Amino acid sequence: QVQLVESGGGLVQAGGSLRLSCAASGRTLNTYAMGWFRQAPGKDREFVAVLSWRGVNTFYSDPVKGRFTISRDNAGNTVYLQMNSLKPEDAAVYYCAALDRENYSRVKFWGQGTQVTVSS
Repeated sequence: QVQLVESGGGLVQAGGSLRLSCAASGRTLNTYAMGWFRQAPGKDREFVAVLSWRGVNTFYSDPVKGRFTISRDNAGNTVYLQMNSLKPEDAAVYYCAALDRENYSRVKFWGQGTQVTVSS
């Protein structure tokens, strides 16, 4: 069992930056691919970024490509999402997830989410 706890959300002006953290307890994250997802009010949860289990490959959704960066600390227990050049449309609850390392569509564990608000 893995517990994921996100932090780092908050209110930021458009054009600003935030770094989200996802801390794991119960088990190291090194055997999972790790993903960030987000859900805005009235919308479905959507994929944002994924980091392969070896920490080598990354993939991003088109809306965030070039602005967001997913990474993991050396111990493998914390995953980050660096968000730059934030836009009002980035506002959402952001969730981290531990994913099946062979099938990224299979979510093993979810965090509880952290709110990101972007003012225009």
